[in-house]
Amino acid sequence: MSQPSRLVIATRASRLALWQAYHVRDLLVAHYPECQVELLEMTTKGDRILDRTLSKIGGKGLFIKELETALLDGRADLAVHSLKDVPVELTSPFALPVIMPRDDPRDAFVSNQYASLADMPAGAVVGTSSLRRQAQVKHAFPQLVVTPLRGNLDTRLAKLDRGEYDAIILAAVGLKRLELSHRIRNKVSVEASLPSAGQGALGIEILESRPELAEWLAPLACANSTACSLAERAVSRALGGSCQVPLAAYAEVEGDEIFIRGLVAEPDGSEVMRAQARGPLDAAEQLGNDVACNLMSQGADEVLARLLSPDNPDHG
Repeated sequence: MSQPSRLVIATRASRLALWQAYHVRDLLVAHYPECQVELLEMTTKGDRILDRTLSKIGGKGLFIKELETALLDGRADLAVHSLKDVPVELTSPFALPVIMPRDDPRDAFVSNQYASLADMPAGAVVGTSSLRRQAQVKHAFPQLVVTPLRGNLDTRLAKLDRGEYDAIILAAVGLKRLELSHRIRNKVSVEASLPSAGQGALGIEILESRPELAEWLAPLACANSTACSLAERAVSRALGGSCQVPLAAYAEVEGDEIFIRGLVAEPDGSEVMRAQARGPLDAAEQLGNDVACNLMSQGADEVLARLLSPDNPDHG
């Protein structure tokens, strides 16, 4: 196999995204010492619009469009993403050949006053960027006030420190990667807050017309993380998943099997539907589809249809 001489990684310019891109760069340099690996830093629409929730401005795909443009026009060879930000309907001419080993998938409770959600008094304010987290917190702790929280990780922590929130919920992995684990008061169990599809994993996107690139990147892939992500993304895809929907999917490898759980909720937490499945690793996507079908049989399809309807005042 030939070896690359120069590779350019497209990345968002946030601190966390840069950590992720440098992490991939270092792995590539370790595999291909003669290769010159550069970063192309970009600010995306998702980074620029901070006064509205993602569900109101077009979803998580806003974090990758500019990076995809750089792939198309040849300025970059690959783009590194938090997998949970990659739309489940990734279509031609793009491909996602590599899902890297997953880090901690859990949500983190961050507060300067309280040790956990259970310790917070009625009326206390919790900030989160995610309808998935919002619905699960409201379901378990209906006495709390849950409000939107946008911005990069540093911005969110600054809002907490200014007293705009009593606590915020973030992805544990982001805090760990930026050496901010000391801010975590409590890691929320996956039972209490089921993660979003792909949370904790990195994905590498390329053009499908670059098979040689897929070959060079293959050593960075993780088979177990890939199987789990395929199952999770199948749940999300079957349910029309987007950040306009309180939807969660989380899979784990147990021996030679995958155990996957899925969840759909009303945004106000008044109802939470859950389903799970277990089966062989090579049936990952089918297991995800089975979980989605189970959720739909419980009425999740009606909830999703209403939330995604153009007539819904909170849609778009």
